Amino acid sequence: MKTYRVTYELDESGHWIATVPAVKGCHSYGRSIHEARDRVREALGLFVTDAGRARLVDDVRLPAAVRALLVRRAEARSRAEREKERASLVLALAVKRLTVDLGLSVRDAGELLDISHQRVQQLREAAVGAGS
Repeated sequence: MKTYRVTYELDESGHWIATVPAVKGCHSYGRSIHEARDRVREALGLFVTDAGRARLVDDVRLPAAVRALLVRRAEARSRAEREKERASLVLALAVKRLTVDLGLSVRDAGELLDISHQRVQQLREAAVGAGS
């Protein structure tokens, strides 16, 4: 499968201009990146036979400050995902300690953890089933 890099740049009217630099004359536009990608694939079909199967690698051209924000957002999302995983592990451990080790009811554990008793029951069953 052939790979083509596609550059996307905003024009003065707010449309995306999509260009395949490796294929002279291959370009298109769209109101969204998605539309520009679809149209440039169609345009690529006029130049090569495998355009439908080709892998398009997006190279969206944005001002440096905006690119930096996108990087910061990706890093923040990654941190949030790690914290979410940690919170899930701590919650599962708390459910086990409250219900299995201390013998509290699922309703009391849910009240203390600020989650539903049904969720406590699910987590307790997972902890007991895992043998932890």
